[in-house]
Amino acid sequence: MKKFLTMLMVASVFGLVACGESTEEVVTEEVVTEEVVTEEVVAEEVVAEEVVTEEVVAEDEEAEMMKAEEAADMEAEGAEEAAH
Repeated sequence: MKKFLTMLMVASVFGLVACGESTEEVVTEEVVTEEVVTEEVVAEEVVAEEVVTEEVVAEDEEAEMMKAEEAADMEAEGAEEAAH
């Protein structure tokens, strides 16, 4: 009986070791992980690009508004000088 239990325990240990992940599963998990990381990096780059684009557009709009205000001020000054 003691030999039988010992053999059963040894067989159980080998069975548990055999149930571990195969090399293919490990490689597949690594590839999936790399793909996810790559997708996240690309998504972050897209967001960063959108932020930069929005900042440039905002700066352009501010510059146009300032030019329009300066032009209006110059016209107002010109009208005042013409009235005097």
